[in-house]
Amino acid sequence: MTTDQSLPIAAIVYRPTDHIEPVLLEAARALAGEGVRLGGILQHDIPTTITDPCGMELEDLATGERFPLSQDLGSGSEACRLDPDALAHAAMAVRAALERGTELVFINKFGAQEAGGSGLRAEMAMAVTSGVPVITAVGERFLDAWRHFTGGSTALLDPKVDDILTWWHGLPARN
Repeated sequence: MTTDQSLPIAAIVYRPTDHIEPVLLEAARALAGEGVRLGGILQHDIPTTITDPCGMELEDLATGERFPLSQDLGSGSEACRLDPDALAHAAMAVRAALERGTELVFINKFGAQEAGGSGLRAEMAMAVTSGVPVITAVGERFLDAWRHFTGGSTALLDPKVDDILTWWHGLPARN
């Protein structure tokens, strides 16, 4: 874990073999149990069939609402399954949480969309510039794009719940 940072933003750096979603979910549940007002979205994998093991949905941490992230493109499709409407819904959920005064924003991943300049990148920046801490996961292959996005002012965490909790508890007190 590296905690040399000036922005209240942290990334769990993971490898393709790491199953990061349960780590983020467990950390979110622990922080909610401490009374932290959470906002943002986290991913749940929902295999729909044996031949389609890649179904995904997002959970709005502020409301508990779940909505599909992946779209059915039919058998044999090799196109990106990310549903652009779901991404817009996720962006609205993050913005609504910021308006309601959330204390910590979770965003499931800084992935291909964010590395390319879209996705939930604007919402991450909005949270940080408003002074609301952000936690996300960044695959090793997107680490350079992440460093460019944050200017290197970020905490890099191992994929462990304790590292997330330690980072949160080490942040300066918020009013």
